[in-house]
Amino acid sequence: MFPRPAPGHRLATATGLLALLGYLTTGAWTDPHAPAPPLRPVAELKAPARITQVSSAAGTTTPLAGFAIQSTAKVKDSPAAVSSPGYAARGWYPAGPRSTVLAALLAVGAYDDPFRSTNLAKIPKADFEVPWWYRSDFTVADTARRTLLDFSGVVSAADVYVNGRQVAPARDVTGAYTHHELDVSALVRPGVNTVAFRVRPNDPGKDLTVGWLDWLQPPPDRNMGIVRDVLVRRGGPVALRDAHVVTKLAVPSLATADLTVRARARNDSGTAVTAEVTGAIGATRFGGTVRLAAHETRTVTFSPAEVPALRLTAPKVWWPAGMGGQPLYDLDLTARVSGTVSDTAHESFGVRDVQAPLNAAGARQYRINGRPLLIKGGGWSPDEFLRWDRRYAEDRLRYAVDLGLNTLRLEGHLEPDEFFRLADRLGVLTLPGWECCTKWEGQVNGTENGEKWTPADYPVAKASMAAEAARLRDHPSVISFLIGSDFAPDATIEKNYLDALRAADWNLPVVSSASDRSSPVLGPSGMKMTGPYDWVPPAYWYAKREGGATGFNSETSAGPSIPTLDTLRRMLTPAELDSLWRDPGARQYHRSPSATFGTLSLYDAALAARYGTPTGLADYVRKAQLAQYENVRAQFEAYGRNATDPEKPATGVIHWMFNSGWTSLHWQLTDRYLDQGGAYFGAKKANEPLHIQYGYDDRSVTVVNNRHTAQRGLTARATLFDPDGTLRYDGAAAGLSVAGDGAHTTALTLPGSVPGLARTYLLRLVLTDAGGREVSRNVYWLSSEQDTLDWPRTTWWYTPTTGYADLTGLASMAPVPVAATATTRSEGGTSTTTVTLRNTTDGRTPSLLTDVHLVDGRGAPVLPVRWSDDEVGLWPGESVTLTAVYRTADLHGTAPRVRVSGWNTAERTVPAT
Repeated sequence: MFPRPAPGHRLATATGLLALLGYLTTGAWTDPHAPAPPLRPVAELKAPARITQVSSAAGTTTPLAGFAIQSTAKVKDSPAAVSSPGYAARGWYPAGPRSTVLAALLAVGAYDDPFRSTNLAKIPKADFEVPWWYRSDFTVADTARRTLLDFSGVVSAADVYVNGRQVAPARDVTGAYTHHELDVSALVRPGVNTVAFRVRPNDPGKDLTVGWLDWLQPPPDRNMGIVRDVLVRRGGPVALRDAHVVTKLAVPSLATADLTVRARARNDSGTAVTAEVTGAIGATRFGGTVRLAAHETRTVTFSPAEVPALRLTAPKVWWPAGMGGQPLYDLDLTARVSGTVSDTAHESFGVRDVQAPLNAAGARQYRINGRPLLIKGGGWSPDEFLRWDRRYAEDRLRYAVDLGLNTLRLEGHLEPDEFFRLADRLGVLTLPGWECCTKWEGQVNGTENGEKWTPADYPVAKASMAAEAARLRDHPSVISFLIGSDFAPDATIEKNYLDALRAADWNLPVVSSASDRSSPVLGPSGMKMTGPYDWVPPAYWYAKREGGATGFNSETSAGPSIPTLDTLRRMLTPAELDSLWRDPGARQYHRSPSATFGTLSLYDAALAARYGTPTGLADYVRKAQLAQYENVRAQFEAYGRNATDPEKPATGVIHWMFNSGWTSLHWQLTDRYLDQGGAYFGAKKANEPLHIQYGYDDRSVTVVNNRHTAQRGLTARATLFDPDGTLRYDGAAAGLSVAGDGAHTTALTLPGSVPGLARTYLLRLVLTDAGGREVSRNVYWLSSEQDTLDWPRTTWWYTPTTGYADLTGLASMAPVPVAATATTRSEGGTSTTTVTLRNTTDGRTPSLLTDVHLVDGRGAPVLPVRWSDDEVGLWPGESVTLTAVYRTADLHGTAPRVRVSGWNTAERTVPAT
């Protein structure tokens, strides 16, 4: 994230201060003396928590199926009793295998929906200021094998017990990302065994864990819990650990790839052993023996020098989505002692090459398999309560591909392994790194949030880096690690991180920070963090300064992103909906806990000045969709056009953010419920594979080709209209050619003035191929009155606007009927609805931002859904055919319908059977 000054306030009494704090965090004035609502009672568990059946086979890993949890304030029994088999955990709450405390309580209905209104603020924080017990039983049929507990993801620290005995204290099990393996063989007995974690409260300002800062209202438990699997490993005397493959692809030929296999063989017994280690990658087989003294660990290596078959000819190369396929290889290793399997290891990996040097302008330029790539991405947010839902994660990743994005940045909140496996399969690049403004940068961030490090923090940070490097290195979707966010590490911290990365065979770029800072060894980051984070006009993005389209902007957007009416009605009460459009100065609980971003005042002022004062909630939302479409489109279009500029080219942009972890009013291209509005379809339009666009800075009409192959024989046409459809200008350029890989060509430049053109006007751009087929269409609403930016008064979060474009003429557009017909076909659990829209007016007015929503029989949006296009503009007599793909089950047994509406088109719903 980014540096944020914390404003100070002073009241005469402590009571007044508490009341003000309640107002700042909830948007409502609260009585500080009012009692907190009690935790709802949950019916006593009728049966013990599910017991995990652990395999006896060597080389197996079994995740614990779940936990029973309870506050230590309510448990008076000793740790030895709590962690012993047969303990009666009456009244404890069930929790999943990966669950924060609050996630478990929400799952059993202990609190009202935290995504609606200010319900989250009503959950008492005091319940989470003491440790909580996590308890789970597992069975072992025999004790001939060694048994080990393998885990990470403890937030923030935990004392660990097995069968009544402490096996690790909290001082050793601390930090959300540290990896732990505890040998509990001596304690495990045949039959039922118990493992218990006494999890300590989390404080991201004091602990190397996770925090939220100003993304959303933070969860009252601050995510304390266990958020990754706890594995029970079974094995023989020799364990295989840290198995991985280091790949070296020949670039640019891609003709060969060298694979080097490494793993650590560890003798867990008290006597010397000889182990045979064999492996396979596809049809390639290899192996060897390793002699290990008692408790010795040695690295085994297989390289092309010893195994020529590990030099692949014509390797299957992994590419980001849109650039090629996403093939993966599998590594399997087995360790045997005296012919008996002792342990196994499996790892998937991809073959690809990533380079990210600094260009001549000092910006970081990524190259994938030898080809330069403009990073077009968004900031990823997990669920606020860190609940893992594979299908929900996959739905969001598919949205990223649908939008034409190629990258997601994970600032902290490094998701479970399944996330990266999905990213590998779908071709979505990831930029993981440590988060800002918490303990992670406390040593180097001056007066920002996060305590200074103590001597105990350095080994935790290094262990965290080692664990994440080992976990992420084989995923082809991972292309870097950012060891700093707003601030770069100092020399000591950087050395620890780099040593850990080197030991893990990390062969990807390491970046010192996400801002324009340097570290002693890595040097300049090649990135900038210049904002904005709040409203700026579309023309802002074309200026080659601050957050404009030059260099690599690691996090930026025009801030607020008002969801659809469907989502707003799910997340806000009628009174809050009324305040949303009536009162720009109102504190909006669903925007941010930050004083800087607490209201929508900047956004609302621009909306009213440019489009006209909203007349109601529906009018506010429809104007918001127009504003968000034009702004997000301009952001990605500016970076896309400037990617191949000869001076200070744009090399990357991360829209802040891609999604939100809760029901939000800002920083999102898609909302919590996966609904789509202007921001989503503005991004989708801008990132088309072959795209025609307008330049706000120079009135150019440009064709950008994101395909690999050159395109020839294109024709670009630009037409200007008054809002009533009166034609004022028509220009075209034929025989256009544009190279591939993000190249662009300027087709024509619109005249500076057009006789008779209205102050508010429309621009229609159409690109056709050599056969006359339309391949790109883009509609703009513009003004002869330009937005005026006050650059000298730029702050870290926005540049003030002193004059606004006049788009109020859009209000004069006559209502336009749009006919709609729709059909649906279903197969294999997937449905495709095809919708044809036609502007049937007998006048000349176009329909603007015509939106199609797929709804079920109750009128609720069917989500997720992937549209071929949406929010389109149609001139009289024009028609367009759109397709929507979705899960048939999301219709909930009803017939599909489509709801059509637009800026100047009345809402209607038609069947789609």
